[in-house]
Amino acid sequence: MSDIGQDNHLKAYGITYWTLDKGLKAQWLLNYDGGAFLLEYTTEIENECKIRGVSYQVISDTKAAAILTEISSPSKNMEAVLLEKAPKIAVYSPKSKLPWDDAVTMVLTYAEIPFDVIYDEEVLDEKLLLYEWLHLHHEDFTGQYGKFYGSYRTAPWYIDEKKYQEDNAVKLGYDKVSQSKLAVTKKIRDYVIGGGFMFAMCSATDSFDIALSAEGVDICESMFDGDSSEANYQSKIDFSRTFAFHDFKLERNPVVYEFSSIDMTQKRKIPRTADYFSLMNFSAKWDPVPTMLCQNHTMLVKGFMGQTTSFDRNTVKPTILVMGENKSNGEARYIHGTKGKGMFTFYGGHDPEDYSHRVGDPKTELDLHPNSPGYRLILNNVLFPAAKKKKQKT
Repeated sequence: MSDIGQDNHLKAYGITYWTLDKGLKAQWLLNYDGGAFLLEYTTEIENECKIRGVSYQVISDTKAAAILTEISSPSKNMEAVLLEKAPKIAVYSPKSKLPWDDAVTMVLTYAEIPFDVIYDEEVLDEKLLLYEWLHLHHEDFTGQYGKFYGSYRTAPWYIDEKKYQEDNAVKLGYDKVSQSKLAVTKKIRDYVIGGGFMFAMCSATDSFDIALSAEGVDICESMFDGDSSEANYQSKIDFSRTFAFHDFKLERNPVVYEFSSIDMTQKRKIPRTADYFSLMNFSAKWDPVPTMLCQNHTMLVKGFMGQTTSFDRNTVKPTILVMGENKSNGEARYIHGTKGKGMFTFYGGHDPEDYSHRVGDPKTELDLHPNSPGYRLILNNVLFPAAKKKKQKT
């Protein structure tokens, strides 16, 4: 499937996943036509492409061999990566109904890629071991209910969600939501260390690291957990426990809609018309992992807001790979790292095709954005675990 002339980039990923799920062969042609997929031909695949509205070309074995020869040339920044097996996917998401949507859930559904929804109980019951890929829904792992207290504490959905989380924590054997969320965070950490792939967006990124850094420290005020926070808790934060961030300052004010200095939402001074971030250009042959994660038909992606919009470069650990950034504003948008045997990607913002998505706004109709570069980055991560792993060159 050629990429640059593709009518529906998002569903093309679904076709590739479907092909792998059928036990058929597929290759990801990195940097060839913007990242095309070379699939084993069957009439079943061709018919599925027609049904889903995905553009494709039927080529001869000779033509395919010529393409692969071109890609293998040392002078070409391209690589052919074998995709071996459709990864089993889990989305960490609450069972309660919240007044916002999740971009990953929406694009998986749109691309027709199957996934299971799991939450605290399943994570604590070791169910993560059943999956190769985990997405963290818009979540607050610190036990502060998304820092929505200032604006929404009287809203019925906030009151219901607070009660749901408190009841769930007690059911799981914890006195506080912050304690149950920390236990979940540590299980997810262990899942990654053991070889899992974790993808997170918006507030699930920084709140995850904050929860790890604050283990054993009470950073929640009384309206969140019934008692005061610890005195001087900032000095007790342990940055060595985090995945991606360090040297950040926590936001102490409970009515401020912000977790810490990691997020750039309140610090950035970029008009919407100029809000873009650039993807980095990596060597496909020497750095296939970030190259896969950055495959796109454009290197310039529209920015979009979220509770956590982007990451202050000063708080990103030097060991973390920045794959998308607004350099002039000192912000990282799309970052990647390793932890133990596993990997993780953090992507700032809430919805790539809804610039300032608000609580209660209608969900994005992806039929209107079938070639969204911002959503393609999500699907790069979904398909990445299917790739045949090989040792990095040194």
